[in-house]
Amino acid sequence: MATNVKQLVFIDDSGDPGFKLDRGSSKHFVIACIIFNDPLDAEEAALLIKKYRRGLGWRQDREFKFNKTKKSFVKELLAVVCTSTFTIRAICIDKSQVYSHELKNKQDSFYNYAIKEVLAKSQNLNKASIRLDGHSGREYKKSAITYLRREVNTHSPKIGKVKFVDSKTDNLIQLADLVAGSVLRSTQPDKTDGNDYLDILKKHNKIDDIWYFK
Repeated sequence: MATNVKQLVFIDDSGDPGFKLDRGSSKHFVIACIIFNDPLDAEEAALLIKKYRRGLGWRQDREFKFNKTKKSFVKELLAVVCTSTFTIRAICIDKSQVYSHELKNKQDSFYNYAIKEVLAKSQNLNKASIRLDGHSGREYKKSAITYLRREVNTHSPKIGKVKFVDSKTDNLIQLADLVAGSVLRSTQPDKTDGNDYLDILKKHNKIDDIWYFK
C-alpha cells in the first residue's frame, strides 16, 4: 500500500453496553469495523449505498439501521455494497463472561474497551483515520480519543486521527451498523434468519476476523 494512501475505518456497535442481563440488556455486545485501504474504495461503497437508497425512493437523509430497516433491504444492500473493496473486523462480547467491576458499571469504559480491543488486534492498521458514530458529550469524546490513542498505539501507530461523525449523514457508519447488527443476529438462536447476513458477507470474502469474547 502506498504511503500516501490513508486507511479509513468506520466503527459502529450493536446490542447495548449495559449489564442488567436479567432486565432487558442484550446478552452480547458487538463492535464492527469496516476497513478501507484506499479512500477511493470508501467513496465507491458510499456511492453504492446512496444509489440503493435512491432506488428505494427514500429521502437521502433516511438512515439504514439493522434494527429498523426491512430485512430484505438489508440483505440486498449488503450484497450490493460487497461488490466494493473493504474488509471487516469485529468483536462480539458475551457479557456474562465479563467480570471487571469497572467495565460492568461504567458503560463508557466498556464501550471504549471493546473498541480498543478490536483495533489493537487489527495488525495491518497504520495511522488509520478512525470514524466513530457520534454519541455522548464533548468531554466523553475527548477522553475516548485520548484513551484509544494511548491504548491502541502502544507498540505501533495503528491509529491516527479519530473523529466522531453523525450516522445520519455518513453512509459508511450506516454500513458498520448493518454489519454489527449482522454479527449480533448470528448470536440469537431464536431468530430464523440468524446466519443469513453473515453468510452474504462470507460469500464475498469480506470478513477478516470476528473475535468472539467468551
